[in-house]
Amino acid sequence: MGKTGVWILGDQLLANHPALQAAEAEAGQENVRVLLVQSAARTGKQPYHRRKLVLLFSAMRHYAENLRERGYDVTYLKTPTFAAGLRQFMREQQPERLFTMAASEWNGRSFQQHQLAQIVGIPITLLPNTQFLVSQFDPYPNHNPDKNVIMEYFYREMRRHFDVLLENGQPTGGEWNYDKENRKPLPKNMQLPDIPRFAPDAITQEVIDEVEAAGHGVGSLADFDLAVTRQQALAAFDDFLQYRLPNFGAYEDAMTQRHQTLFHSVLSPYLNLGLLEPMEIIQAAEMAYAAGDAPINSVEGFVRQILGWREYIYWQYWQQMPEIVEKNSWNAKRPLPTFFWDANTEMNCLHHVIERAIGTGYNHHIERLMVLCNFCLLAGIEPMAVNDWFLAHYIDAYEWVMLPNVLGMGLNADGGVTATKPYIASANYINKMGDYCGGCRFNHKLRHGEIACPFNFLYWNFLLQHEETLRANPRLGPNVLGLRYLADAERTAVCQQAKQFLAEEIGR
Repeated sequence: MGKTGVWILGDQLLANHPALQAAEAEAGQENVRVLLVQSAARTGKQPYHRRKLVLLFSAMRHYAENLRERGYDVTYLKTPTFAAGLRQFMREQQPERLFTMAASEWNGRSFQQHQLAQIVGIPITLLPNTQFLVSQFDPYPNHNPDKNVIMEYFYREMRRHFDVLLENGQPTGGEWNYDKENRKPLPKNMQLPDIPRFAPDAITQEVIDEVEAAGHGVGSLADFDLAVTRQQALAAFDDFLQYRLPNFGAYEDAMTQRHQTLFHSVLSPYLNLGLLEPMEIIQAAEMAYAAGDAPINSVEGFVRQILGWREYIYWQYWQQMPEIVEKNSWNAKRPLPTFFWDANTEMNCLHHVIERAIGTGYNHHIERLMVLCNFCLLAGIEPMAVNDWFLAHYIDAYEWVMLPNVLGMGLNADGGVTATKPYIASANYINKMGDYCGGCRFNHKLRHGEIACPFNFLYWNFLLQHEETLRANPRLGPNVLGLRYLADAERTAVCQQAKQFLAEEIGR
């Protein structure tokens, strides 16, 4: 039997890859030739965070080494494009057919479906993507795009189908969602556990040197310590189960300037690369609850992030592509402020959050949603400019997650398809859920004036500018009703200060 090729994409580093399994079953391991391609064109699409580039390239090379140790013949190529790598692989290995798994992103899958066969000139087997549970079960297979699917109900259908946190068909603990118990501010003197660190080995150090020398991207590579193998990713997950899951739920929405990760798992980079798989961590969290090691609000909150939010966002991506990139329901046209690239702003919350993103490529979800996206929505920043910044700065960023999460959930630019209301808040929310306001020169209680927090006058200005639209949304009623407490003079002052701030900080 002739050789059979398997092309594994860089974000598909699965322990049991379906394309590898299918090729081996058909041709035998001795005839399988595996290809991984590091494409300069793909990694040059954005000024990606250097920590993300090191994570991706090191994980790919460790994965290739692991396959070699398991007896596979592996070709790892660094080429200008995927097409160039595939052509080189075809010349050198001359396989008779090619197996690959569907990409998680629109452009990658379009390439596989419409260009790959012509490039390689041999029969192709394109297998379904298995990195998402919604690929196994679609709760809304005949979805009418004119009707919105609410995440909470999507999540419940996924729980029912996969039998997660259920007892006799009913939700464990009696409630589907414990979000109301997951909004506690962080106690001032609470000890916060650090996430595990993994020292770079020779492969990772080689990648660090290459990325540093290339000079591409944003952020620092100082003290790179991310997991780059499945074994390390599993160790990171075990650490979360033991030291952070018990308190994760209660303080899931908390923010603090004294610690970056709090009780969050920081597993998204590894899930999105395939080093971890969703059901294995969902079931482990269930077992932690069953063993009495973590309370239901923590376990359900974590499960909701994976089985609810992550799967829903991926589902929405494929429902809304490719039109979502044009969505701009609030007609936001301002460019991104320059302080998003250097953290040079007097707003303490934005300074800390952006500084962390630049330094480490990570913020937890509330900082992303209620500080960064909240500001950008209130300030009228052009949606794709925000999306591109997120794509560039986060180690877990991929198009499938950022487009529906930033444009849909964060900026409400898709007209409410992803989220039923815009997530907007004044400085009161930021002060309630964090300690940033205590170290800020602005006063979180003032709506306008020299030391008023910009989040306040931007918030009230947004309500005034979009009052008619917001009144039509029943979930925004209480917010809009608050306008009745603003006298005409205060309305004028708020709008004038917002206009001046936006002109000075953004330039339009």
